[in-house]
Amino acid sequence: MEACHSPEQSNVSSYIATIVAIITFETLAGMWINAFIASMLCMAWIKRKTLNSNEKILMLLGCSRFWYLCVAWIHSFLSATYPYYLHVYPTLELVVSMYAFLNHFSLWVSACLCVFYCIKIANFRNSFFIYLKVKIDRIVPWLLLGSVVLALAVCTLAYDIAEYLHSKKGNSTCRGNFLEESIKTEEHLFNVYFIYGFGYAASFTAVISSALLLLYSLWRHKRNMQTNSMKDLSMDAHIKAIKTILSFLIMYSINFMCLILTIIYSAEKNENAMTFLVFVYLYAFPGIHSLVLIFSNPKLENTLLRILSSVKCKVCMR
Repeated sequence: MEACHSPEQSNVSSYIATIVAIITFETLAGMWINAFIASMLCMAWIKRKTLNSNEKILMLLGCSRFWYLCVAWIHSFLSATYPYYLHVYPTLELVVSMYAFLNHFSLWVSACLCVFYCIKIANFRNSFFIYLKVKIDRIVPWLLLGSVVLALAVCTLAYDIAEYLHSKKGNSTCRGNFLEESIKTEEHLFNVYFIYGFGYAASFTAVISSALLLLYSLWRHKRNMQTNSMKDLSMDAHIKAIKTILSFLIMYSINFMCLILTIIYSAEKNENAMTFLVFVYLYAFPGIHSLVLIFSNPKLENTLLRILSSVKCKVCMR
């Protein structure tokens, strides 16, 4: 006797399959782009035995985004296809804590990159800013260490709340304690949402502040060049830099709104078309932003174009 499947079930399964396919494509593309950044800089590190501060941040950003996309895809794939596997201890706790660590670490490393660009490129006469410009190469390792510590704090909190919710689901409670247990759960979730929101807002503030200061400095320098009728080549370089920073600003703003929306939707336990679009952008952001970073770096850009051209030639020969 053949099993009967309702149209509603087939629609749900096709919808889930579409989501998994889109997220898989975005994840693979983003992982390839970030693996390219990390591998190129690792080879440069082996060859030269050293990396400058900008390359160190880019290498860590590429590595963190590569593993973030990998863990995020595993979590989404298991949630969509094998949700019961996530209830096996300690699968959920490990996946959630690794996701939280890599997500916040990549956000803070990208914030460090924006701060580094601002201090290195912007030109202000403030004494404190001049001091930072001189000491920035010594400050960068401490910024990266601070990013690791903050990400570990969020990771520990995420593991704790996942373990608490897992144990709560596993233990049956009597009716008299139901209200008390629900209040404890709400308190735990509120702490997690507050920490997540604070981490997102702090990194976003660092990015926006650095980007606006850098835009103002570039715009002022461009205006001075126009009044002094300097070379067009330098003017084009400044206009390109301004466009790059503006693109960073727009992408980070949308990413921050999407991150906040994920907190709101998870608190309300609401899934709709908007939730789908939010997650599509969040999976696309690490790849798109890293691609912009590649094309703003002449060495990485030339290497990537050379690889793509060689691949294209091999395909054409076939």
